[in-house]
Amino acid sequence: MGLAERRAVKAFQDNKLPALKQEIDAAAGFEVNLEVNWDAIAKEDQAHMYEEAFLKVYFKPLIEALKAICIDDLGKEALRDGLKKVVITDNNKQEVTFQFGTLTISFYSIYNLDGWADRKAEIQTVLEKGL
Repeated sequence: MGLAERRAVKAFQDNKLPALKQEIDAAAGFEVNLEVNWDAIAKEDQAHMYEEAFLKVYFKPLIEALKAICIDDLGKEALRDGLKKVVITDNNKQEVTFQFGTLTISFYSIYNLDGWADRKAEIQTVLEKGL
């Protein structure tokens, strides 16, 4: 990761991540253990896209999926009891997994930014099946 990418990641971490983390926790109803693999999602020569891309590819779909699961007490309880950690990464696969309480979200970080609703549906489906 070059200097431009490190600067863009730091700007996102400082200026956007705190509010997004609050939204995640509010949607889930508890403090979610969140791990972001910044080195994996920060693509070279794409620093100008990070703010929009990270939001639309990872955070908005996650927040909306959590809100959808927590529409009732049954969903809130299942999520609170089952979700131990969320990992955000880009391991060159488009996949969402939920194993041993860890939800791993791996999407191409700068691809199909406007397809957030499909990613939300995938996150929600995987979580609901695993809870």
